[in-house]
Amino acid sequence: MTPAETTARLERALRGELNALAVLDRTSRVLLDAVPADIWCGVVLDPSTLLDTGGQHESGFPESSMRRLFEIEHVEQDDVDNLRALARRPGRVSLLSRSTHGRLDDSKYYREILHPLGLTDELRVLLRDGRRTWGLLVLCRDGHTRAFSSADLAVAEAVSVPACAALRRSLLLSGVDSGPLPDAPGWVVLDGDLEVRSMSPTAQHWLDRLQERHAPGRGKAGPYLMRALAVQARGEVAGAGAHVRAPTSAGRWISLRAWPVDQGGEPTTVVSVGPTDPGELTALVLDVYGLSPRARQIAQLVLLGRSTSEIARQLGVSAYTVQDHLKQIFDKVGVRSRRELVAELFFRHYLPQLAHPPLSTDGRLLGGPDG
Repeated sequence: MTPAETTARLERALRGELNALAVLDRTSRVLLDAVPADIWCGVVLDPSTLLDTGGQHESGFPESSMRRLFEIEHVEQDDVDNLRALARRPGRVSLLSRSTHGRLDDSKYYREILHPLGLTDELRVLLRDGRRTWGLLVLCRDGHTRAFSSADLAVAEAVSVPACAALRRSLLLSGVDSGPLPDAPGWVVLDGDLEVRSMSPTAQHWLDRLQERHAPGRGKAGPYLMRALAVQARGEVAGAGAHVRAPTSAGRWISLRAWPVDQGGEPTTVVSVGPTDPGELTALVLDVYGLSPRARQIAQLVLLGRSTSEIARQLGVSAYTVQDHLKQIFDKVGVRSRRELVAELFFRHYLPQLAHPPLSTDGRLLGGPDG
């Protein structure tokens, strides 16, 4: 099956309102028909920390492997195809045998996770849009299955685009929206007559800032800009949707994305409304530690795998300043090193909530079990 054929089939499978697990499940099953695997899983990620917030693991790694897998992936962060390394590369797919140039034993992940299970290679597919990553698909093969080919990687790369779009839509509709976050989107649901059926507080916050005026009695059903976008989305190829950017009265730009949804035979359109490219998303879970804004920035960059020198360059400060902030962060969180910091965040806040994580409308964990 070609990349175009697989992508078209996936776009059909991803129609309608789906939760994140359904998106991962349908994407994986379409991909597996074209690219078979012996073990596979799909993971939902917090785009601000790249830590797991849920996933489809029914055909994944055995429970006995998971603790060590989490440590290698999230705490040690030093293997060749570590998630954080992949997120900084330009492509969306990576094959462990290629990343190690055929020297799989050089990979700690291969030696300690894959090899003991009789697995000979692993294909990773990032579900990302621009700089941010919302999910990961993992496909593994054992010695009885043919090796992954360049054609397999091309199919995997192609399906990652519609899969990421569908995952983001699912998070938007299922995420907690109790009020506007400065860098989060909101949602509006329009019925077949373009009347607003429901609207989140964050969407109202952004729509109120659009530069659109109406004569008395007009425009009550929402901005014309949004309704025109909804009409356009209904005429697009299924799954494609429509997108527009618009300036606010304060000079900022916001993005509106619309896509049609069939709800029991009734034509419905969902519109995402939020800031255009807000930069690095804030790691909301760090709220529970009472860190200063600068300390939060540094802690988040540590979670994303940045070195001290990389953090210093990004923030325009000296390495000594970064180290001073890290000491303060360690004291507040109650840890002694970077590894302990990441382990504290993941094992205390993320892992206990994997079954039912409280997420924002763009997939960020809102708080730990006691936050």
